[in-house]
Parts: sequence; C-alpha cells; structure tokens
Amino acid sequence: MTRTLRDQQWYAARPAGDAGGDETAAPPAVRFAYDRHTWKEIAHLLTNLPLGILGFVYVVAMVMLGLGLSITVIGLPLLAVGLLGARQLGKVERARARALLGVRVEEPTPIPAGPGRHGGFFPWLWTSLRDPVAWRGVLYEFVRLPWGILTFAVTMVSLFVAWPVLGFVARGLTNGDRMMVRALLSPSDELERRIAELESDRGVVVDTAAADLRRIERDLHDGAQARLVALAMGLGLAKEKLLDDPDTAAAMVDEAHGEVKLALQELRDLARGIHPAVLTDRGLDAALSSVASRCTVPVKVAVDLPARPAPAIEGIAYFTVSELLQNVSKHSRARAASVEVWRSAERLLIQVEDDGVGGARIDGGTGMAGLAERLGAVDGLLVLESPVGGPTVVTAELPWRDRGPKD
Repeated sequence: MTRTLRDQQWYAARPAGDAGGDETAAPPAVRFAYDRHTWKEIAHLLTNLPLGILGFVYVVAMVMLGLGLSITVIGLPLLAVGLLGARQLGKVERARARALLGVRVEEPTPIPAGPGRHGGFFPWLWTSLRDPVAWRGVLYEFVRLPWGILTFAVTMVSLFVAWPVLGFVARGLTNGDRMMVRALLSPSDELERRIAELESDRGVVVDTAAADLRRIERDLHDGAQARLVALAMGLGLAKEKLLDDPDTAAAMVDEAHGEVKLALQELRDLARGIHPAVLTDRGLDAALSSVASRCTVPVKVAVDLPARPAPAIEGIAYFTVSELLQNVSKHSRARAASVEVWRSAERLLIQVEDDGVGGARIDGGTGMAGLAERLGAVDGLLVLESPVGGPTVVTAELPWRDRGPKD
C-alpha cells in the first residue's frame, strides 16, 4: 500500500510496539493552515466596519454640531470636548492595532482634561481646538469608513470562496491598516520629542537651582555667618575688658579686625560663585582670565567673540569654564592647559584642553555628568575626548543669544 509523506511521518512517530499494527488506524486530526497571527489580522479586518461606522458617525456629528453652533457661545467648547473624544477613539484604535496587528505606536502627550488645570478656560479651549493629535484622529475616522467597507467585503468573500489565499489577502489589507495607524494615530515625532526634552530640561533647571540655593545657604551658614558670630562674641568680650584690661582688649580688637577681613574675603568668594562682578563689568575675556589665574597649572585663554552674548549665556559659559578648570587642577596632573571661546553661526563654542594623564569620563565622578545636564537644559552640548595618556579635550556648545537693550 502506497503511503503519502504525511502518513509516513505519522507511522514513523508511532511507538515501536505498534509497528506491526493495523495500517487502517485514523491519521492525526486535520489542523488549520493559518496561525494565530493570521486569525488576529482577519479579526481586525472584520471589526473595521462596525467600529468604522461608530467612529464616522461620532466625528460627523461632533464636527457638524460644533461648527454649526460655532456662532453661539457653546459651539467652540462643544467642538473642543468632541476633539477630546476623538483623542479617546484614537487611543482605542491604537490599543486594537497593538493587540491584533502588533503595531506599537507611542501614546501622544495628554492635554489637560479640563480648563481648571490649564490656567483658565480660554487657554484650555485654544489648546484643545488646535490639538493636531485630535484632528488627525478625526481624519482617521473619516478615511476608515470606506476602507472598513472595502476590507470587510473582501475578507468575507475570501473567507468563503478564496480560502487558500485568505492569509495573503489579510496580510495585504492589514498592511494598509498598519500604515494608516502609523501615519494618523502616531504622535508628532518632532513635537513630542521636543516636549519630552523641555520637560526633562525643566526638571534639570529646577534641581540645579535648588542645589545652588542649598549650596549658598550652606556656605553662608558654615562660613561667613559662623565667622561673624565669632566676631560679635569677640568684640563683646573686648568691650567688657576695655576699662579693666586695655591691652587685652586691644589685642582682641586686633584679632577681630583679622576676622573681619576673612569674613569679607569669604563673602567676596561667595558673591563670585553666584555671579562675578568682573563678568558683568568686563565680559568673558577678563572673567575667564581671572579664573585661569587661580588654576594650579598655567592656562592660556583666547576669547574671540564679535560681541558679548546674553547675560544668561555668558554666565553659563563662565561657570562651565570655571568647573572644567577646577577638574584640571584636581584630577588631570597636567603641566599646561588652554581655553578657547568663539562663535560659530548661532552657537557659542568653548574648548578646554590639557596635557594631563587623560582617562576622564562623563560618569567618572568629576562633576562632568552634572555639567552635561546643565548644558543640556539650555539646548547646549558637552563632548569629552580623553584617551588614557591624554590629552583631554572638552568641547561645550551653547546657543548664542544677543544681548538685549536692557542688558
């Protein structure tokens, strides 16, 4: 008796004791030719029509009613609420595409659900009416009804009269669905990226400002304030001894005079750490030369700027160079260093180079990571090149902004 290849495979899989059994035993059960992915695609195509009808009716009623009543006070608010509903329809469609088609589309950034969370009614209304995600959802529901009719009809016909090619038909039609979902229900990539960057940068700015305030408070409390308290106590004791022991009182006053000088120096250093006067009065060239003079290695400074940038950019550039030169003093073991500052198009470029041992890293615990975050918060950039053995070259970029008339 001639056996098909399928029968041969089945008999080969039988236990050895059954080798001589009856060859008329039933073959294995017939299984479906399509896997679960194909059936998911077919389910998606069959549900296109009912969901397409619901979405189309909703957006037509919402747009027509909102635009028709726009001459009244309730028209535009009604349209804004309808657009929020269109966003929810888009969320449902993204979930359906994710479950049945395997399409992973990021959820767009939500907008406030009510006027009270957006600073007032009219800002909320304006934001809702110009929401591109909601309007693309409206367009998706308009387009999907004729597409849903087509896909439903083709799938039903293929399900009964074109079974052998149904898998290929389903794959081709769902590829069209995938393209529509990605094109119309995806967030605006550039806008969403920018929003995410701004949210992250805002957090960095807030954290940096809070850390600077804590540093100033700590320096005042542990430094100048403690010294001034000791000075007041010393002067009080000197006042008590002024009549009984003038010589001791004079010595105590002389000691207090030295404490005053130290306190003034600490206050000047603290003020320089907040914003140096030389930067305000004379600009980056003089301020960076002052910073370089306090470095433990010789530093050559070259500033080539056609004009002074905005005070905020100038201050960030100053503190960037100051921190980088502190790293040179503490970690590089260099014999010489250089600082160059210049403008290229709409960017302010800073390059600090030293001939030290190299091996520096952004995450090396030298403050580079925090510096990179602070630069990133103002659309800046930090690039580090530090091979083992040196040299180390740090390049920082900042956006150029011109000084205003009041600066």
